[in-house]
Amino acid sequence: MNKHVKNVASETTDLSRRSFLVGAAASGLVLGYAGVPGIGEALAAPSNFEPSVWYAIAPDGLVTVTCGKADMGQHIASTMAQIVCEELGAKWSDMRVNLASNDPKFNDPVLGAQITGGSWSTMMNFDAMSRAGAAGRMALTEGAAAAMGVPASELVVRDSMIVHAKSKKQMSFAEIVKSGKATKTFTPDELKAIKLKTPDQYTMIGVSVPQLDIPSKTNGTAKYGIDVMLPGMAYGAVVTPPVRFGATVKSVDDSAAKKVPGFIKAVTLDDKTQTTSGWVVAVASTYANAKKAAAALKIAYDGGPNAKVSSETLLDEAKRLQKLEDSGQFFVKDGDPNAAFGTAAKVLEAEYTTSINIHAPMEPMNATAEFKGDILHIYSGNQFATRSGAIAAGAAGIDPKFVVMHQMWLGGGFGRRLDADMMIPAVQAAKAIGKPVKVIYTRENDMTMDFSRPLTYQKVKAGVDGDGKLVALSHDVVSAWPTARWGIPDFLTPSVDKKGPLDSFTVNGADFFYTVPNHHVRAIKNELAHNATPSGQLRSVAPGWTFWAVESMIDEIAAAAGKDPAQFRIALLDGKGKNDGGAQRLRNTLLAAMGLSGYGTKQLPKGEGMGVACVSSQERATASWTACVAHVAVAPSGEVTVKKLTVATDVGTQVHPDNIRAQVEGAALWGLSLAMYEKATLKDGGIEQTNFDSYTPLRMSQMPEVAVAVIANGEKATGVGEPAVTVVAPAIGNAIFNASGARVRALPITAEAVKGAMKA
Repeated sequence: MNKHVKNVASETTDLSRRSFLVGAAASGLVLGYAGVPGIGEALAAPSNFEPSVWYAIAPDGLVTVTCGKADMGQHIASTMAQIVCEELGAKWSDMRVNLASNDPKFNDPVLGAQITGGSWSTMMNFDAMSRAGAAGRMALTEGAAAAMGVPASELVVRDSMIVHAKSKKQMSFAEIVKSGKATKTFTPDELKAIKLKTPDQYTMIGVSVPQLDIPSKTNGTAKYGIDVMLPGMAYGAVVTPPVRFGATVKSVDDSAAKKVPGFIKAVTLDDKTQTTSGWVVAVASTYANAKKAAAALKIAYDGGPNAKVSSETLLDEAKRLQKLEDSGQFFVKDGDPNAAFGTAAKVLEAEYTTSINIHAPMEPMNATAEFKGDILHIYSGNQFATRSGAIAAGAAGIDPKFVVMHQMWLGGGFGRRLDADMMIPAVQAAKAIGKPVKVIYTRENDMTMDFSRPLTYQKVKAGVDGDGKLVALSHDVVSAWPTARWGIPDFLTPSVDKKGPLDSFTVNGADFFYTVPNHHVRAIKNELAHNATPSGQLRSVAPGWTFWAVESMIDEIAAAAGKDPAQFRIALLDGKGKNDGGAQRLRNTLLAAMGLSGYGTKQLPKGEGMGVACVSSQERATASWTACVAHVAVAPSGEVTVKKLTVATDVGTQVHPDNIRAQVEGAALWGLSLAMYEKATLKDGGIEQTNFDSYTPLRMSQMPEVAVAVIANGEKATGVGEPAVTVVAPAIGNAIFNASGARVRALPITAEAVKGAMKA
């Protein structure tokens, strides 16, 4: 699905409703970028050598790499710099990083729209950034050769120096840039023709160098969106309605708010993009006073069509839709499962559910908006600059070419900052009062108005033959369609039954690498959930729920066939047909996790068990290979203690080993949190959980031991930020069964559910 990312900027359409966003992205953002205060000023120097739009070398030899991806703590800016540094031949101490704006020059024809998600960043940027670095090295080498009067072929580049061994002449990058001799440019075809280093030649890739963003983030100089300060700036505090979406404001009484010192105005949002609904923002001279004014506003609402919707009604509707033979579209349609079920020796059916889940990044959503004449400046951290600029333009009622996005460091994102709702109150408040306005969500705003992971319902049916071999599997996935909400056609996938596009980001992972001759996957849009709980992309996206169903059912099938679940998987990963290559890599990760954990080699105490799962997140075209063995203890009360998670992942080429391990560990713990502790519920149209006292992610006291095995085999780099999220829940569920005989099919897993299943 790489083409879906690349083509966003080329989409053309009108500016109505949801398609507005696509048209805004397509129109181009033609303004120059003033630069985020405090970072990347060196790029403005006219004497810089810029071999690529993605980096520049200053006359002092410092190399500033511009990262077109959002950095939310995963150090992707440093990773991009490390990839460039490898081929450029620079000293790591000379490297710096800068964050890209929405300047159209950063809408790269190869890298596509500026979007950060799907564990795509490294895998999609590695080749292009490598070629950019190599082009710079070649240009510098030619410049040095001209200056020294020696053949370029006799020069060696290392640690920001270019050396001619025979004559002992040498020049630093700084000297070459100052000389103006580096002038070579490359056409796209010439870039493609560059011969890059092979893994055995790497000196930087695969080394855990110091992350470039750590010093500024630890000494306080790194600027996050929440840190932005502008002259004359006011502050906005939002008042969100009791209904997640669909409410409208009937009236606003600001008489009490006018008594708050510094109160300026209450602005009722008129959001033509329909990202928000029923919001009011109180503007005051300080944030504290804005919050006081917001609390003092008396607002009357019309709750709208979703005012009585609950989690139960969403689930009931999902079950109703699944039973309709003509609902949804097919994502996979191989063979004839129904016919195979008719001749199968055994048929199993199961229902799997996941709850609404909230992103809750530590830095609450925020944005600062300032109009300078006809130009709108937005300061915020976001994961989708192409779309966010369009949303800001829609909120202001202006052409997107008059929007300048100032990208900031992100204090967490996890998919939440793919959406840009925080920009709407800032833009409309700034327009209303004629001053810059910074809007900061409270934790309560952030949780109740999150673009959450959707509630999902999945029905899986499987058939095995007389030898216990899986011969058929049908899988229905019912949920809101987060990506369809964006209104960007290129992010949708044509259905195999020709019934129209579907949101593949709700079913990715269900097209697994197991060999099953008869396999159907149906994607069904729950329109009620889609409207009442506008959903977004939460770390791991669809594989976070599809693999919960797939990997749980594979275990159930193995148990019914009387086979070890790990060996059952290995037999299915035979690499036949379309699964060639991918299945083998996935099998290897499973074997590695089994070996590291000691699966099947030791006797466990009563009430303890190990469970396995292996996944190919995200999409088949951009798969990452990950396996997990979970070790749990189950008490008679049903209480589950996760003792250890062993995760193996095949990353192809590892850029920064320490960062990869940190990413995998963090992802595994996020997966544990979703599996055991996190749940949001909808009642009367609104999210009930408002803070961390009622929405309860994993606590430090609940941490298990985590062991990680990284397989680096020199293949193309894969993503590591999300895959381990998807593999943990089914591994835990399967371990619970092996420890207690209890089969759980709903997330999060509760003691009550386990105890009930133990009695069943």
